[in-house]
Amino acid sequence: MLQDDVTKAITVAFFAELAAVGYGKLSIEAVAKRAGAGKAAVYRRWPSKQEMAVALVSDVAVGAIDIPDTGSLRGDVRQFLVGAQVALCHPLARAIVPDLLAEATRSGQLADALLEAVRTPRRAKAAHLLRRAVERGELPTDTDLELGLDFLAGPMYWRLAVIRTSTAADYLDRLTDKIIAAVKA
Repeated sequence: MLQDDVTKAITVAFFAELAAVGYGKLSIEAVAKRAGAGKAAVYRRWPSKQEMAVALVSDVAVGAIDIPDTGSLRGDVRQFLVGAQVALCHPLARAIVPDLLAEATRSGQLADALLEAVRTPRRAKAAHLLRRAVERGELPTDTDLELGLDFLAGPMYWRLAVIRTSTAADYLDRLTDKIIAAVKA
């Protein structure tokens, strides 16, 4: 098996194992077995379970955030929310995200690593959406970007990942309008 094939098999196995047993019970041995590889193959790529988890989760989470440029704040926010909805409704994300957040409350080291590798780059990417709206004159120059980012990500995450409530057909349009109103206020 080629190096890239082994890495891909380990990556797929990692996410399947993480979804099945959670971070606390996840083991390098189980990931290797599921991938059809030896533990040494995993350790050559990542020196620990935490480093493997942070690297693989951040690759997917940061790569999954799409910052569309539709030419308008409303269009950009709406498309951002569509992408967030698709990502948060994925079966693996529905299993993994709450588990990792719960585990991060028990492990400050994991929490810090995930904040550095996932939260910080995701928020930096999303900030471009709001900065573009400021440059186009759709938002005031003194817009509170930090609070705007909370409005942009928080409601969708809360609804789909925390309280796990489905959305009505018009939900994204209504949420888009509320987010824009809040950011402009």
